[in-house]
Amino acid sequence: MPDFAALRERMVERQLAARGIADHAVLDAFRAVPREAFVEAGQEAFAYDDRPLPIGEGQTISQPYMVALMIEAARLTPGSAVLEVGAGSGYAAAVLGRIAARVVAVERHAGLALAAARRIAALGLDNVTVVEGDGTLGWPAGAPFDAILVAASGPEAPEPLLDQLVSGGRLVIPLDRGFGGQQLVRITRHGGSRFEREALCGVRFVPLIGAHGHPR
Repeated sequence: MPDFAALRERMVERQLAARGIADHAVLDAFRAVPREAFVEAGQEAFAYDDRPLPIGEGQTISQPYMVALMIEAARLTPGSAVLEVGAGSGYAAAVLGRIAARVVAVERHAGLALAAARRIAALGLDNVTVVEGDGTLGWPAGAPFDAILVAASGPEAPEPLLDQLVSGGRLVIPLDRGFGGQQLVRITRHGGSRFEREALCGVRFVPLIGAHGHPR
């Protein structure tokens, strides 16, 4: 059996801190969440590799560095309310739950949502809720949010997500940029209808499916 604690610490130091992730709350959250609990059975030995892994339904658990980059870009505080679109296996939601006050994670695949909820409950993270639904619609019942993170790439930022941000809130989302390329962007809401957009880096994610994303 691998020494998962040692692998987790090495991941934090070599894959995250060494590549510029500097927020101590983010690094500590990655130290606290057992990634091996969020991968498919038989994949545990690869849980701390610097790459995505399949989780079923054609979806993947993102590489640790990308999860960390997106969470750091969201600029969370201990009082933040966060929406995650694309819960997948629940790993990012669990990390977010170690940093923020309240997390809602939306997953369109019923089986993945149920499994993610069970994993998160097993860790005792009672500030994280996993729901099944179309994440491009956000989650109006829990809005507004200080930060929204989207783990899939869409043609444009969904309007419902922008509408569910507080003033000063951040949307971190990969967007399609032609010829198969994608770009991670941070969109900050200023007041009612002014949004500032910052390009962060090139990325590769699965398509964002939904009413305000790509068609099924």
